[in-house]
This record gives sequence, structure tokens and C-alpha cells, in this order.
Amino acid sequence: MKLADEYIHPGDIELTALEVGRDLLLLITGGVSHIGAASTAFLIGDQVEVLTSAVPHHKEHTLSEGIAHRIATALRRSVTVVMGIHYDDLTKEGIQQVVEIVNAKVEQYLLQQS
Repeated sequence: MKLADEYIHPGDIELTALEVGRDLLLLITGGVSHIGAASTAFLIGDQVEVLTSAVPHHKEHTLSEGIAHRIATALRRSVTVVMGIHYDDLTKEGIQQVVEIVNAKVEQYLLQQS
């Protein structure tokens, strides 16, 4: 019997960017795609603030807040990250694998913007 973790492939998790005027919308999905959380980061003077809305019993906000803050800080623009990633029966190692894949995709996106 295969564990759920064995099915996670970096290509299963997608980061899609959409320019919305001077702002940016990022959609990060994988496994069974859905909306688990949305975080918007915006500049107030030199500071970046983040507001988050999360669907009850979902954990994506633990990633979406930091990602929105990181990208808004790097690009100096408002950013909304909508995230929904679901795999059944993930172990702690599987969750860590998802986090690493998401962070690598965010880093790759930021490198493409410079």
C-alpha cells in the first residue's frame, strides 16, 4: 500500500500569477484544489501589512500569510495569495514536502521577476 506522501510530485502543485492592474494575484493549488485561505499583503508607507481569511479546519493560512508578505516586500506591490492544497492522510513528512515544494515555486517565481 502506498502512502499519500508517495503521490506528491512538484508538478502536482501549481503557482499561477495574474496581474490585476498594478497588483498581483497568486493562486497556489495542488492535490484536490480548493480555496483554503486568502492572504492580502499591502504597503502602508514602508511597512507591509497582511490580512488573512481562512476556511475553518484548513491550514493553508500558515503558508499564505508568509508568502503574501514575502512577495509584497520583494515586489513593493499589493499581493493576494489564494491557496488550496489537499492530499488525504498526509504524514508530517508529507506536509513538510508540500511546504518545500510551495516555497521552491515561490522562490522560482520571485527569481523570474528580477
